Amino acid sequence: MAGGESWRPPRSCEDYWWEWKHCRGLRHAFHHYYAHGELPACGRWRDDYEACRAWERGRDAAAQEALCESERARVMEKQKYAPVWTLRKSPPPDWYLPLDQDKPN
Repeated sequence: MAGGESWRPPRSCEDYWWEWKHCRGLRHAFHHYYAHGELPACGRWRDDYEACRAWERGRDAAAQEALCESERARVMEKQKYAPVWTLRKSPPPDWYLPLDQDKPN
C-alpha cells in the first residue's frame, strides 16, 4: 500500500455518498429487481462512504485497507464475466465486397 500522506481514496467521499443514494432510489431498485430478480445490496456503498470519512478524519489505516479491499472486489466482480462476442484477430477476407441485401434467403 502507498504510505500515509500520499495515499488518497480511489474516489472522493461524495462519490460513495451519491452511489449509495442512487442505489437506494426507487428507479434503480425497480430496474435492478427487473434485471436481476432481487433488490440491490447498497450496504457496501454506505460502508465505503463511512470508511472514506474515517480516513479523511484521522487517516485511519483500517479504513484505508477497507476501501482498497472494496475497490479490488468491485474490479474483480466486473472482470469475472466473459465477453459476449469473440474478438477477431483480423477482418474477414471478403470485408470489402458489397453485402447481399437484395437477394432473398
